[in-house]
Amino acid sequence: MQAGHKVVVSEFGETPLDAIERLLTLQAMPAPDPSGLKPTDVIIAVKSAAVAWVDLLMTSGQYQHMAKPPYVPGLECCGTVAWAGPEVTHVRVGDGVLIDGLAAGPRSLGDYQQYGGFASYAVAPAVGVRKIPGKLSFDQACNLLGNYETAYHCLITRGRLKAGETVLIHGASGATGLAAVQIAKILGARVIATGRSEAKLKLVKDHGADVTIGGDGFLERMREEVKAVTGGRGVDVVYDGVGGDISVESLRCVDFGARFLIVGWASTPFVAKGKGGRGAPNANQLPTNLVMMKGLDVLGCPMAITTSRDPKIRDERLRAILEWAEAGKITPHVSHTFPLKEFKTAMLAKWNGEVTGGCVLHP
Repeated sequence: MQAGHKVVVSEFGETPLDAIERLLTLQAMPAPDPSGLKPTDVIIAVKSAAVAWVDLLMTSGQYQHMAKPPYVPGLECCGTVAWAGPEVTHVRVGDGVLIDGLAAGPRSLGDYQQYGGFASYAVAPAVGVRKIPGKLSFDQACNLLGNYETAYHCLITRGRLKAGETVLIHGASGATGLAAVQIAKILGARVIATGRSEAKLKLVKDHGADVTIGGDGFLERMREEVKAVTGGRGVDVVYDGVGGDISVESLRCVDFGARFLIVGWASTPFVAKGKGGRGAPNANQLPTNLVMMKGLDVLGCPMAITTSRDPKIRDERLRAILEWAEAGKITPHVSHTFPLKEFKTAMLAKWNGEVTGGCVLHP
């Protein structure tokens, strides 16, 4: 194995933009030495690493989980097995594999947190290494687990979405939003998708959305259009990964007793203090009078936190997602790819909303 490179976050920034500009650097990386690894470890030569929204927030310590700087970003990656310990039996050198981002990388909680995907090599425990399912490419596979597990946890585990129901999905052109569209259609639900870009929404419709609402000023007409396509009734479920103004307006688009799923707050990323200061001085707010009068179930849906507290809930979720991927029922979309040396350009493309679906770095 030859030496390579890695991206390093030296310390938390005040914001992700501050961190990207000043505190992330490309450094030389020696190949991992197998003699210092466990017999159940696997070395992966990274081919594709997802650039996720969480990767951006983590650089300023404004995500709920903080990897201790200096660290290598990159929650999820894929590649080929470069070395496998003697007790590893399910993969071998040369196999195309994906790394479970909850078992290794900056969002993991154990000994493998240092091995982020923005690098030439990663190390993971055998339990966190899986063969790439179906016909997915490396680029697609590194955008599989986190996005589809989030959508599954929100729509199924928390949202109890059923066939015949209507779900309003915000941020539908994002990585988790597109995953939610695909899973909702597998369940037999009707999907109304929103977004500011008409061009992106065309792709969302290609991925299964029944109705799209977008373009300039769509928020002002969203209620009217949702009511029109639901016969005046409103939707059964809201999947909200955006937050801010769209959350409040969504409460006017629901049927009585609907489930409101809080997935994230991409439109208001600075809820917490920068530089890992924690707290939530800029927390979003919902009008409790509308929540009450609509009889709503407002459900927080933190997939990673919930899984760390109750790991057994993941078994059925993983089984379903891997089976769907194997059968070709779900396919992550990747709109942007960059070489590792252009990591700043890639991260800014994600931050600025240029990406539809996934963004990938190629070490």
